[in-house]
Amino acid sequence: MAYSTFISMLAFSLYFGVSKCYFAIPLKIYPGKLNVSSELSRRVVLTVDGTDGTDGTDGTGLSLASDPSGTVDFLDMVDNLQGDSGRGYYIEMALGTPGQKVNILVDTGSSNFAVAAASHLFITHYFNTALSSTYQSVGRTVGVRYTQGNWEGELGIDRVSIPNGPNGTFIINIAVILSSEGFFLPGINWQGILGLAYPMLARPDSSVEPFFDSLVQQLGIPDIFSLQMCGAGLSASSTADPIGGSLIIGGAETALYQGSVWYTPIVEEWYYQVEVLKLEVGDQNLDLDCREYNTDKAIVDSGTTLLRLPANVFNAVVDAITRTSLIQDFSLGFWDGSKYACWLKGETPWRFFPKLSIYLRATNTSQSFRITILPQLYIQPITDVDGTLDCFRFGLSSSANGLVIGATVMEGFYVVFDRAQRRVGFALSNCAVSRGVALSEIAGPFSAADVASNCSVGPQKEPLLWMISFALMAVCAVILVVLLLLLMLPCCCRARSGEITDESSLVRHRIK
Repeated sequence: MAYSTFISMLAFSLYFGVSKCYFAIPLKIYPGKLNVSSELSRRVVLTVDGTDGTDGTDGTGLSLASDPSGTVDFLDMVDNLQGDSGRGYYIEMALGTPGQKVNILVDTGSSNFAVAAASHLFITHYFNTALSSTYQSVGRTVGVRYTQGNWEGELGIDRVSIPNGPNGTFIINIAVILSSEGFFLPGINWQGILGLAYPMLARPDSSVEPFFDSLVQQLGIPDIFSLQMCGAGLSASSTADPIGGSLIIGGAETALYQGSVWYTPIVEEWYYQVEVLKLEVGDQNLDLDCREYNTDKAIVDSGTTLLRLPANVFNAVVDAITRTSLIQDFSLGFWDGSKYACWLKGETPWRFFPKLSIYLRATNTSQSFRITILPQLYIQPITDVDGTLDCFRFGLSSSANGLVIGATVMEGFYVVFDRAQRRVGFALSNCAVSRGVALSEIAGPFSAADVASNCSVGPQKEPLLWMISFALMAVCAVILVVLLLLLMLPCCCRARSGEITDESSLVRHRIK
């Protein structure tokens, strides 16, 4: 996360060193509580593909129906997330019998449901398995390593309920965390993590059914969830934990977004992998091969704070912003996250920076649509100094593990994870507004004829990588044995023929 500053008038100076982000969690900033009127109906979403990549509000796409069973009550789920920009979005759950309340970080970039089961310096409480009459250990150890931080523990099974979620109690695989490093950090107010991705990412293997898969199976709810992350425009230094957004389980709540939902296909069911066709800085197309945007993978991940870009793409974006921005003298430290940019209090820098746009392939694969964020989402307020300075960080970073559409972008949109139709949807979020200004835009459809028919390089699945690694090791071992034999045989043969040996004139002459 980061720390302080210095400045001069309409210009600015960047000198203040910042510590690196400890862990990849979503940003959160509070723009104000959504006022949902009592006249809004309770809705469940049934998905049908539109022809233009939108939700088809004219009846060709997303359709709405009431839920006769009462299992899904979307209004109860509105505002069920809390958190802030540096500490992540989390939801309250009750674990075990009797229920023990814990706060759980929402993460679409992993698949394990894990909760602290031992004391830790940076958490206030934990799930005490000994106090739950329904907890059962399955006798398997488990560990997960994230971009930053890791934990280890054991697998178990217990009852779980979500006070502001679907009605009822369900049996869930739980990884109880017994030790960790760099995972729990100072100031956080959550005690576990809710991985909402596919079974392929589950640890120790894909036989561990993820949380959301269990909910769909046991409650019979639609295989859809959606996220509103209300974090646009306020400082990350707030110590309070205001309402942070909504996790809608079983569908999408239309009161939380405006206009149509634009869908992009899920390329592969492990992460929520999508296909990025191009990026624009202002009106400037980066003109990179679309495969560069999808190097390794391109995913939508609420558990990542920033918009992370492959190194070549990141450098191209920084160059384009530098050329486009009205401020020319940037410190390199601002771009790499080691320094802040600071202005006199009340001076906002956003007018100096361009919009950023990401083009995603539409469900009609010959078309694309564009999601755009304003500078308020990626030039992010952090803190002030003695009440005289406002400081900001760069909301993008370079990545060695693919492109990640993290909270920097997601906070501008209502994001629908429609697993049933294998697609991810984006709509304008009602809370992505600052001082009356909408901080995000969606436009389309556009022709995708100018890009390759397949921009994805394909996921590097871990089991496959292990197989390739072992195969290469075996090949190397065979080659090494052959080389050793080849080196030994000439020595024997040459010793017999008297051509070149340790007693040869070549060696003796060189020694002399």
